[in-house]
Amino acid sequence: MYSSVEPSRVQVRSGTVVRVAIFLVVTAIGLTWAKWWPYATRIRDLWAQRQPASTSVLDSAGAAGSAPSWRAGWDFTVTYMAAVWPALVVALVVAALLDALVARRRLPVLFGNRSRLAGSLTGGVLSLPSMMCTCCTAPLVATLRRQGVQRSALLAYWVGNPTLNPAVLAFLLLIAPWQWFATRLVVGMVLVFWFSALVARLFAPATGHSEAVSAPPPGPTPGPGTPKEVARGFLTRLATLSLLLVPEYFAVVFVLGALRGWLFPLDQGALGWGPLIVVIAAVAGTLVVIPTAGEIPILLGLVTVGAGAGTIGALLITLPAVSAASVVMLGRALSWRVAWAMAGAVAVSGLLGAGFLTALT
Repeated sequence: MYSSVEPSRVQVRSGTVVRVAIFLVVTAIGLTWAKWWPYATRIRDLWAQRQPASTSVLDSAGAAGSAPSWRAGWDFTVTYMAAVWPALVVALVVAALLDALVARRRLPVLFGNRSRLAGSLTGGVLSLPSMMCTCCTAPLVATLRRQGVQRSALLAYWVGNPTLNPAVLAFLLLIAPWQWFATRLVVGMVLVFWFSALVARLFAPATGHSEAVSAPPPGPTPGPGTPKEVARGFLTRLATLSLLLVPEYFAVVFVLGALRGWLFPLDQGALGWGPLIVVIAAVAGTLVVIPTAGEIPILLGLVTVGAGAGTIGALLITLPAVSAASVVMLGRALSWRVAWAMAGAVAVSGLLGAGFLTALT
């Protein structure tokens, strides 16, 4: 009995180790290509020159207050996708591999499903290496939710990727006032580690004590499988994610670009609106979509036309954290109420950022 069971257990464990190793190696290669190496190069260049990019992605969508147009939407979409496509490809591939190679029962444990606070802390910490923008994080969050990971961990992972991105924090230290770095770090930690748990608690399922109870029923747990079965599962998940998320991603980005003049009406004329401009900045920054670190040239440009600390502090948090596009991409996976509630938490965090930066300045 012992001799017949024990080899089987060893074989299963060996297969698990191999699958996890493949996942980690491919993920590391993808992130090195799309994120780690480009960011390391940019940090080196900024250290040498101390000069940021002179233009922002929003410049391609026309001036603030301009009327919506098809051309503005198209130009913005092309410029934006040129900046994010490597990260989007990596996110789709890694999400599909996660679904095909990693056993579903392990991920909820890894992300701390014992409590919402533990989930938020774990999700926030695990978000640091991937450094994705809010939209490129969506395929990973959707797949993790499908595997039963609780909402607090996923919300923290979603907003932690762009908000606490170590490379962007390094950019801020190199080319922006230290107060910007402090605001992003302190208020960003409140958003990632506390607001994510709060939103998850407020929208907790009515039944049971664990959010894992309400997770969508997972598919069959992957066994060792043959290479053909693993490949089929990977391609199926990759196609599903691509067909579900990418078209709506393009569509929402196009609409946001077309409406850029109305959604982001921050120019020199708007800066005289008093405290109202801070609220507008918090809401507008939550809706618009930018690539990773795209907020830095936008904020530096606003400073040159006289933007105050409140406006800068609000946008420093809200521009990267979420967008209308990422909310739409994750509405089904997290529930629409939870996704939009997290967007609301980001807007509130923007107001906190406005106050914090004003106090430091």
